[in-house]
Amino acid sequence: MGKQGFVFHNNPSLLLLLLLLFEATNVGGAARLNHWESGIRLPSDEPQGVDNQELGTRWAVLVVGSAGFGNYRHQADVCHAYQLLRKGGLKEENIIVFMCDDIAMNELNPRPGIIINHPQGDDVYAGVPKDYTGEHVTAENLYAVLLGNKSALSGGSGKVVDSHPNDRIFIYYSDHGGPGVPGMPNMPLLYAMDFLDVLKKKHAAGSYREMVIYVEACESGSIFEGIMPNDLNIYVTTASNAQESSWGTYCPGMDPPPPPEFITCLTSHVPSDCGSLTQYGMKHMRAFANVCNNGVSRSLMEEACVAACGGRDPRPWHPSNHGYSA
Repeated sequence: MGKQGFVFHNNPSLLLLLLLLFEATNVGGAARLNHWESGIRLPSDEPQGVDNQELGTRWAVLVVGSAGFGNYRHQADVCHAYQLLRKGGLKEENIIVFMCDDIAMNELNPRPGIIINHPQGDDVYAGVPKDYTGEHVTAENLYAVLLGNKSALSGGSGKVVDSHPNDRIFIYYSDHGGPGVPGMPNMPLLYAMDFLDVLKKKHAAGSYREMVIYVEACESGSIFEGIMPNDLNIYVTTASNAQESSWGTYCPGMDPPPPPEFITCLTSHVPSDCGSLTQYGMKHMRAFANVCNNGVSRSLMEEACVAACGGRDPRPWHPSNHGYSA
């Protein structure tokens, strides 16, 4: 029986992106992998005399759940992940990218056509495939891609994870999050139970050997903690537990800062009492649900929000004073 590993990674980095590039002999334990080889295995390094079907194919699905220049870091992280995977030997045809693609040519980008994820970093945007962009970055398309169901797709490149029993799959998701709900730029959001149902279907189809999932979002542990089955042969790690925020870095006002021309974080929202209603709602979803379930109307909610936020001085909550959550 396969085992599901689960850890909280409180210092988010892209180190976990290398996991799929290693050849795992087993996924085990609740806090670690039993064994990973010590280096990235390139295609030329595969063992001689072993049938390709036995080795299987390595797949990667990279997902940005946000949009807008203020969320620059999420697309920067996914673009960086793509470059690491390509250098590690994954074929472009086996990497599927979801991102709105509204950052590189954004009028606020001081380096048009370029995305960096480090103050001295090179461009990570070049060559990244535009599989599912703009309105096609949806939970429904993500589910269809993971299940290899081309008939369920709406727009995009049509690439899906057409995997087989010996294949390994890596999923990397970067965005904001709330209790049990990672964000998506188009409704509906990605709900934990729906996502887990997709993973169960993928496992029941016998179409992978092992899977690694890395979720980089606030309260990302809530997607799996206490509800993730133990028999799917999936290793999960998250940037935070079920109740804490994860944080951006290389942000204005931090040390080290981004290049001076940048007004946003380079890598993995701005917390405020009266900020973006969408992100505020995600962070306080349980409270909003209780309000709605008690019959409070939308008009009364809008009136209350205007009254609460209209007189607030936002300066004390500026991220340079309060920090940048994921």
